[in-house]
Parts: sequence; C-alpha cells; structure tokens
Amino acid sequence: MSVSVAQEDPRNEDAAGILRDSHIFMQAMFSPDQNHFLSIDELCNDNTLLFVGRIAGQPAGTGALVIKDGYGEVKSIFTKSDFRGQGVADAILNRIEREAHARNLPYLRVETGDLLHEAMRLYSRFGYHDRGPFGDYEDDGSSIFLEKSL
Repeated sequence: MSVSVAQEDPRNEDAAGILRDSHIFMQAMFSPDQNHFLSIDELCNDNTLLFVGRIAGQPAGTGALVIKDGYGEVKSIFTKSDFRGQGVADAILNRIEREAHARNLPYLRVETGDLLHEAMRLYSRFGYHDRGPFGDYEDDGSSIFLEKSL
C-alpha cells in the first residue's frame, strides 16, 4: 500500500491522537529530562510544519519540520504500531526533506534517543551522520545528535 503525506494541523484529532501515542511511548522510554518532544501547542508555531502519513486514508504516522535560523530540525517522527514496517516514516522523512529543500535550508538536524534503534536505522538510511549537540540541547547521556547536508 502506498503512503500519502500531507501537512496537517497538529490539533486535528488524527494528528493529535498519533502525537499523544508518541508522547506516551517516549515517556515510557526516557526520563522527563531526557524527553525533548514538542507539545501539540508547540507544534502549532508559525515556524513548524506537521505532516501526517496515511495508508488507505487511515492516520499512520507523523513528522515535523521546525525551521530554525540557518537549518531545519526534524521532530515528532512516529509511526503507529499497526503501520510499522510499511514505509510510513520513510515517506514522512522524504516529505520533510523535500520541504526543507524548497525552503533552501542547508542542513537538517535531529536529536533522537539512544534506545530508539528503528529511528537510528531510518536516519542512517537517509544519510544522516553524527554531530554534537545543537541549539538548546545538551549532551544528557541518552541523546544522539545527527545532521544531513542538503
């Protein structure tokens, strides 16, 4: 099945439901000081684009592009468990990268957790490489910082 990806409002029920699932998942994996996900309200900023991936019309995953000064940051990549292994995260990250290209951003950066092995494989497939902390992040012992030149 093919994955369709479109920009959506983080407050709509489909997007918000996936985001809540993502937050619950992250809170089970990491301590509060190691969680760097954006709240639904934070995803509603003018500099943030949220994308929802759908399979056969059903909401399957999310991902966001936060436009920073001189780069873009990938946030909120999450696939619902029923849809894992079907290319949802790949389709969303591909859409984020296309949007970053269209906005002439020179880099995409991401912070992810060291326990998120599927996420690490995703970013590796897309050519992201290790870098140090960026923005307001600090090395907290569980964060992995990655970057891709566009």
